[in-house]
Amino acid sequence: MTTALIAEDEPILAATLAHTLQSLWPELQIVATCPNGVNALEQSLALRPEVLFLDIKMPGKTGLEAAEELAELWTGPRPFPQIVFVTAYDEYAVQAFDRSAADYMLKPVSAERLARTVQRLKDRLQQQTVQGGQGGMDALIAQLRALAPTAAAPLERLSIIRAAVGNTVRMIPVAEVVYMEAMDKYVNVVTADSEALIRTSLRELLPQLDDKQFWQVHRGTIVNASCVLSAVRDEAGKISLNLRHRNEKVRVSPLYAHLFRQM
Repeated sequence: MTTALIAEDEPILAATLAHTLQSLWPELQIVATCPNGVNALEQSLALRPEVLFLDIKMPGKTGLEAAEELAELWTGPRPFPQIVFVTAYDEYAVQAFDRSAADYMLKPVSAERLARTVQRLKDRLQQQTVQGGQGGMDALIAQLRALAPTAAAPLERLSIIRAAVGNTVRMIPVAEVVYMEAMDKYVNVVTADSEALIRTSLRELLPQLDDKQFWQVHRGTIVNASCVLSAVRDEAGKISLNLRHRNEKVRVSPLYAHLFRQM
């Protein structure tokens, strides 16, 4: 029997999807229905379903955010689940999903469209059984990369970061930054010998940084590539970075693991 989880914040839509799925795929067991992205992440890690139906726009975390965090936290031995994104976006926005070959369904979900998705999922699960457990993770990573928002026109390059420390405003040259890490409503700017908080998001900082020098390696972390000494993969396949001038290690999300493949 195949297990599935539905994440949908509109109860009627969730119930309709579950009912239609059960009629099309009687062997499918729906192990949880989650009202938001945070709960979907928690239940996915606890129940380890084989298929996830994730609504894109949910409270707490979007479906994309929940999927990315799940990829970071997932450990074996069970294979990473197959993911279907469910979206209310209009036809123009859905072109992004088509280009990525992501498995998605447009609300309201029709039985005909769901039947095609069910067959595709069965085929992928069968293929995953034959080839091993990496297929679901690889498919998600390809989807998330393709669905990442297109970068806006670069802003003027940031050369100095102004960080308040008590009654003092420190002027930190960007070239001296080892890495930046999101912390609640702040970003922690880490240099070789100090740290400072700024009230700016990573999303706002990224367009102001040279993307050849500063790499996003995690949804909450940007590193100065020149400060990366090595990338180490553990037995579970997770990558962490050893940094110049700092003792702590920085985790790399599976979404950005390709940055550290051997040349």
